[in-house]
Amino acid sequence: MHEKVGKSREENKELIKELIRKLHKGKDPEEVRKEFKELIKGLTPLEISQAEELLIKEGMPAEEIHHMCDIHLEVMHESLKEDMDLAPAGHPVNILMQEHALLLEYANRLRDLYKVLNEKTNFDAITEELKEISDIVKHLKASESHYLREENIIFAQLEKYGVTQPPKIMWMDHDRIREVEKNLYELIENQMNFEYQEFVKKYHNLAHGLAELLASHFSKENKVLFPTSIQLFTEGEWKDIRNQFDEVGYCCFTPEVPFYGEEIKEETKPSITENLINLGTGSLSVKELKMIFETLPIDITFVGKDDEVKFYSEGPDRIFVRTPSVIGRLVENCHPGKSVDRVLEIIDGFKKNTLDNAEFWLEFEDKFVYIRYFPVRDEKGEYQGVLEVTQDIADIRKIDGEKRLL
Repeated sequence: MHEKVGKSREENKELIKELIRKLHKGKDPEEVRKEFKELIKGLTPLEISQAEELLIKEGMPAEEIHHMCDIHLEVMHESLKEDMDLAPAGHPVNILMQEHALLLEYANRLRDLYKVLNEKTNFDAITEELKEISDIVKHLKASESHYLREENIIFAQLEKYGVTQPPKIMWMDHDRIREVEKNLYELIENQMNFEYQEFVKKYHNLAHGLAELLASHFSKENKVLFPTSIQLFTEGEWKDIRNQFDEVGYCCFTPEVPFYGEEIKEETKPSITENLINLGTGSLSVKELKMIFETLPIDITFVGKDDEVKFYSEGPDRIFVRTPSVIGRLVENCHPGKSVDRVLEIIDGFKKNTLDNAEFWLEFEDKFVYIRYFPVRDEKGEYQGVLEVTQDIADIRKIDGEKRLL
């Protein structure tokens, strides 16, 4: 058996290369498997992938090297399950770790299906396999909430403690995972645009790449990011994080999780203290709130449950005239006679809870105006007023294609 202690990374990579060469030359796979399984327990996924890349550069077929990856991913999967003892059931970290294990199972199954695809000669012969692949793809698409919970909740909390670089690195990993998944989805959706063997080759590279990427990423989170989070965050913070997890929602494959948290405390509900308005999702000063309304690229008017105008925003490009004299005015007096009946009908529908929204659009001067009405209801669902949102969407209607931030 190989001795890992005291060896450099370069020496460990050479040992991996040596084992893969043995397998390539026909040594008993089970014997090599045992040696490899023991060796990689002391190595990082990065060191293993670097050794694989060196062998590919030396001319060894990537497909043969990927056979050894089955053992690598098997060990990674076992490790992910062992890591779950880090946090109790229902704890946000435990939830994320369970999702890690399931996602790696889906990725490994995609790799297994490649072996079946490679034995066939045409698409007609893999109908059942394609159906299973499509089912797995649905689960992968649903995994987006997993990454959103990490990015918007766990990473944000770590940053409050001054831990900024690890979340940035993990987020970059997420984007790489999304890119590989996107390419896989496109391949599956456009399969008939490829010759069968070309499709199988592309599928193999994507399925293998995704499994390796997930294994490496999940290992970093389980063994570095999550333990760091548990060390830093208080029990109260974890309960709040779990509440936020529940609000964002889970993947369709997330195992049912027991309650872990606490009811929202009264002080976290909207309130006004020391010139700050606590809105539940953050606190703003009156000045900040006013500036936000003045910056929004939409016009907002709020009519209370008594049908009187209570507020309107003053944006930079207001479409319809509003002046302070409108405050306290009955909504029926704010519209031309020919449209009053329709406005009152909408409000009546909101009050009776038979209508959820109403929308209209019209050409006005050089603008294309989109007008929407929404009922405003309290936590009990009782009607408190109506919100009118008006926006010039002339330029928006011209948008085509994509313009990404990066």
